[in-house]
Amino acid sequence: MADLKNTLKKPHTLTLENRRVLSLEGIVDVGSFDTESVVLYTELGALCLRGQQLHISKLSLETGQVVIDGEISAMIYSDSTGKGQGLIKRLFK
Repeated sequence: MADLKNTLKKPHTLTLENRRVLSLEGIVDVGSFDTESVVLYTELGALCLRGQQLHISKLSLETGQVVIDGEISAMIYSDSTGKGQGLIKRLFK
């Protein structure tokens, strides 16, 4: 595990406040977003957020920071780093 931390370019962290505000660091790309779902990519794979009235209130891919507000009901990680593959593709058919 220590070797994995040393190889990451952007450490991934997230903070969820009252299921309404999600602050993330270590995001390398945004796959898709609408008011009910957001797909983000980290160096360890994809993160799918589900909810209602979701809004990206801050986005900086240079620093890897994203802030999302709304009613967050699920956060689903996928090991897949390929965009649009596997679990994420099945979730958004």
